[in-house]
Amino acid sequence: MTTPDSSGTSGAAPEPGPLEQTLHAARARVLADLGASEVSDARVVSLVEEAVTQRRWWVEQWPDGAEFVAGLVAQDVQDGLLEQHGRWPLCPVCTEDEPHALAVEPELGPDPHWVCTEAGVLVAPVGALDSVPGIR
Repeated sequence: MTTPDSSGTSGAAPEPGPLEQTLHAARARVLADLGASEVSDARVVSLVEEAVTQRRWWVEQWPDGAEFVAGLVAQDVQDGLLEQHGRWPLCPVCTEDEPHALAVEPELGPDPHWVCTEAGVLVAPVGALDSVPGIR
């Protein structure tokens, strides 16, 4: 049981609003995918934080776009990693071909998934790469 402090409140942190919940969920999904592919050092986490910050502004300007944030953060991190790390996440489906990255589809829409555009295969929802065998 919490007791009120001198201001009359219980001292517990307030629940985050819908925007913050959306951003936290997007961050968690992308970090889970980065961890699944063992790409999660401090520089990469900084990329995620930068993407979330940029998307916070974006959603503040267009609140109806909140359901698109997870896919957009994933794409932002993917773009940032291309310069620093290389293609990510690599496709686990096309093992015989030249290594290539998965893409987020829809590019701007709800329920984003990682897909192999070369084979036309849905691989996993954003945030669930840990369930895919052979993900790199």
